[in-house]
Amino acid sequence: MANMQGVQGDNYRVWYEEKNNTVHFEGTLRLGTIAEYSPILQLLNNAANNSSDFVNINFQNLYLLNSSGISILSKFVIDLKIKPTLKVVITASSSIPWQSKVLKNLQKLRSSLILNYDSASAKSINI
Repeated sequence: MANMQGVQGDNYRVWYEEKNNTVHFEGTLRLGTIAEYSPILQLLNNAANNSSDFVNINFQNLYLLNSSGISILSKFVIDLKIKPTLKVVITASSSIPWQSKVLKNLQKLRSSLILNYDSASAKSINI
């Protein structure tokens, strides 16, 4: 299910918080194809277009992201080349192994991307 402020499935939720221009991800995100990630890409693009200064992306409670999701994140970061002054800040959890491996690769696509790791364990969530 998708709307302008969020996307939700059986095991995940992605939503946009306008007051701090943040896209939050939580749960286990394993959509079947890149096309199925389109509503999530749209949320990310809306957040990037909502501010000329910054966009925050919070992955602290995203336990799994498959290769299609990683491809969409990479596309989002690459497409931001048209906004070279936009500050991109990603908050992640050091206790979720995939995040440190995958997210540092996004920095290779945009060297100004800032990665912040919360050393506390990820919070328990109910979806």
